[in-house]
Order: sequence, then structure tokens, then C-alpha cells
Amino acid sequence: MKTATLPALRVSPSLRQAAEKALRPDETLSKLMEISLERFIAHRAAEDEFIARGLRSAEEARQSQVYFSVDDVLHELKSKLAKAKSSVS
Repeated sequence: MKTATLPALRVSPSLRQAAEKALRPDETLSKLMEISLERFIAHRAAEDEFIARGLRSAEEARQSQVYFSVDDVLHELKSKLAKAKSSVS
């Protein structure tokens, strides 16, 4: 696979210095930027999917007229958490 370049990134000297301080041994600034961009893209995709699921859920609730109270949802989540914790112990 051929590689491609991204546009040059202009940053303040203090940001560049902070980025250089964050480098691990044998890590380059380019590699740090590549990893950061990959993680940001994955985060953005997850965020977009989360919003899409919420919008679909809201539309389904409007169509079905079936809604759940906050108390019911929290109770169910707490029950699931307690069950998961007990199965780990």
C-alpha cells in the first residue's frame, strides 16, 4: 500500500514542546501524530454511531409510544451491574 502525506500542521512552540515531551523512547513525532489521528478517527466514528443509535431509539419510541422512566432504566442498569459484579467475585 502506498503511503500518503497530510498537510503540514502549524502549532505553537509550547504545543510542539509538550508533544515532544510526551514521546516514548524510539517514538517519533510523526508516529505520535499518526497514532493520535487514528484514535481520534475511531473516537469520532464511535461518537457518530452513538448519536445515530440515540436518534433511532427516539424515533422508535415516538412511533411505538413506548417510553421508560429514568428510574426504571437506572434500576435495570443497577441490577445488571450487581449481577455482573457477583459473577466476577
